[in-house]
Amino acid sequence: MTDTNSSKIGKLVPDIVVSRLPLYLRTLTRLQEEGKEVTSSQELATRLGFSSAQIRKDLSHFGEFGKQGTGYHIAFLKDQLKTILNLDMMWDVALIGVGDLGHALANYGRFTRKGFRIAALFDSDPKKIGTIVNGVTVQAVDGMIDTIRQKGIRIAILAVPVNVAQKTAEKLVEAGVRAILNYAPITLTVPAEVKVQNIDPIAHLQKMTYYCKR
Repeated sequence: MTDTNSSKIGKLVPDIVVSRLPLYLRTLTRLQEEGKEVTSSQELATRLGFSSAQIRKDLSHFGEFGKQGTGYHIAFLKDQLKTILNLDMMWDVALIGVGDLGHALANYGRFTRKGFRIAALFDSDPKKIGTIVNGVTVQAVDGMIDTIRQKGIRIAILAVPVNVAQKTAEKLVEAGVRAILNYAPITLTVPAEVKVQNIDPIAHLQKMTYYCKR
């Protein structure tokens, strides 16, 4: 069995490689649901639109998972990817901003099924504070730092207006958050050790219109 943890020690894996691992995991899950037990880099490539060489190179950063002529055992590779991505545990998440978007995210059932639990909700609107969304009570932003520290939360989802996004992110960093999923249309300035993933539907749409004919 490949020791993925030891293979990562001392190796700096490019961020673009890490960003593809969840796609591999999702595809493996789909293949397993279809009743398959073994797959190949070529089959994964066909499903994902990457080259088989790219997939093999990505996985090689963490160890050797397949055998030439045999391919990859799907269940084993899934388990290894979950370990690499630290998905072998349930992660508590803080959600800041319980407007229309935040409310929808708080009720999104797939988070829990994929290892993420919305454990704390925060908002600055007095009308929302004290309300319950999907079993979690909305708290005031003023107490956010203490609550996040007490709960040991390391991941946050930011769904606040753009004018307060940077200050809110700074408070999250102060609270000990090390990963922020940012829905505000702004590039956040955070310390290098804090990972930010931006989700901006407008930017994605604007990219897509480049490929659309007039």
